[in-house]
Amino acid sequence: MKKQLSRLAAFALLGAAPLLSAQAVKAAPMAPRAAACPAPVPDTARCYTGEDGTGALYWIAIPGGWAKDANRVLVMHAHGGPETGPPQLARSEEDLKRWAVTVKAGYAWAGSTYRRGGYGVTMAAEDTERLRQIFVRHFGQPHRTLLHGQSYGGGVAAKAAELYAPAGDAAMPKSPYDGLLLTSGVIGGGNNNYDFRLDLRVVYQYVCRNHPRPDEPQYPLWMGLPMDSKLTRADLAARVKACTGVGLPAAQRTPEQAARLKTILSVVKIPERSLVSHLAWATWLFQDLVQKRLGGRNPFGNIGVVYQGSADDAALNAGVLRYAADPQAKGALAADSQPTGRTALPTVGLHAIDDPTAFVELENAYRRIRDAAGTGDRLVQSFSDEHEHSYLSDSEYPALFGALLDWIDKGEKPTPEGLVQRCKALMPRYDTDGKNGCRIQPAWQAPALESRVPSRAP
Repeated sequence: MKKQLSRLAAFALLGAAPLLSAQAVKAAPMAPRAAACPAPVPDTARCYTGEDGTGALYWIAIPGGWAKDANRVLVMHAHGGPETGPPQLARSEEDLKRWAVTVKAGYAWAGSTYRRGGYGVTMAAEDTERLRQIFVRHFGQPHRTLLHGQSYGGGVAAKAAELYAPAGDAAMPKSPYDGLLLTSGVIGGGNNNYDFRLDLRVVYQYVCRNHPRPDEPQYPLWMGLPMDSKLTRADLAARVKACTGVGLPAAQRTPEQAARLKTILSVVKIPERSLVSHLAWATWLFQDLVQKRLGGRNPFGNIGVVYQGSADDAALNAGVLRYAADPQAKGALAADSQPTGRTALPTVGLHAIDDPTAFVELENAYRRIRDAAGTGDRLVQSFSDEHEHSYLSDSEYPALFGALLDWIDKGEKPTPEGLVQRCKALMPRYDTDGKNGCRIQPAWQAPALESRVPSRAP
């Protein structure tokens, strides 16, 4: 524990205190209140809501008969995002509805909104652990507790695994967690995760010159947006449409629009369907991260980055805006979010190969981190030929949970081939819409992140 506290103190010295927001508890947490379970959570389940004492709101769902089950399992869910507004209970409810298959499979489920909106990986990991303690206090100790991180929550769950189940730290008490599941994970750390969005901002501005427009106040693009800006998401989408024709049928785009769109997508290597959403993240999330969490300092740089894929790469590289990262800001972001890989937890991951939001290449970055930390033998990654980010198929999640539990309880380390067989066996029970719910490609491996995002200087 002393080592953990010393690390947190070091982060504060780096300027990470606003990012971590490790504030004192405001009040005693409220006891969970019974609530009607939202569909499609099973009718036999019991659901509860509450507030954890710091401002985070939560939902809990407990399957019927769970309390008497000797093998009862709790899944702590770390949600994606991050949201940039204040916490909303509806956010946690939406996660519960989306992952209702967890409760259908017989596991209790608990998910926090986190104590505030905006960026803060370590903060969100603390809030997830606080909710686990609330669950145990009111509903008893599970036989097993799993961490499930989705999207941005993958980074949160990976951080929680390192904080509360570190590898090789004999001074730490027994871990409250037994296993880690990462799906569609944004797990490279804030620097690796978001460098490409600075690339998007500078390439988009070089091509379109309307975010900001020439007649608007100019600002460094790494700050996202001035705090007093009135720009809305609808306004941004309209600007993108005017420049590139996104939102129009391809046949209705002008040749100029089509050429601009091709340049942006080819250079930044993102699909057309996620262009507007990535630009929005690079606007409002950057605004939150840089100006509210890092004191106006820039953690992202593109000095020396070579952009490729346009009709005239020489002109592009000569014309894009260039920024140098502030070392303290870069260090603070890394301290808050960069995985170390030092966790004792057995870890299973699943990522869609064609994920339009979280690059599948981030899995390669996380693999290298775990291997460097000496914990790569505790990581099993799998990949599916799906094209979504927010949710994969119903049969795959219980297959992953079951494989992780057998690894914990029986010492049976899963394999991608075994995961395929598991989810195929579960398809008749969970994939009731008749679609092929098992899309895992056991031989596929993620390419290096550098194959998609240009390298930065150290």
